[in-house]
Amino acid sequence: MLAESEIQSMSTTERLQAMELLWRSFSTSEDKLPSPDWHGEVLSERLAKVEAGEGKFLTIPELKARLASKRS
Repeated sequence: MLAESEIQSMSTTERLQAMELLWRSFSTSEDKLPSPDWHGEVLSERLAKVEAGEGKFLTIPELKARLASKRS
């Protein structure tokens, strides 16, 4: 097992590669991780809003601006 200090000593590229390998191992794993109940609840609420004509959608530039404003 890797120690946190070993991960911190990796370059950004190495950490991204390790993260990709981890993600790939989860996504192809036979024993799937169940989604928490609240995921289904959030999706149901959002679908109900869309079906009621109350859904709000952002363009990609609007989303990027929103995320950028949260970072600053």
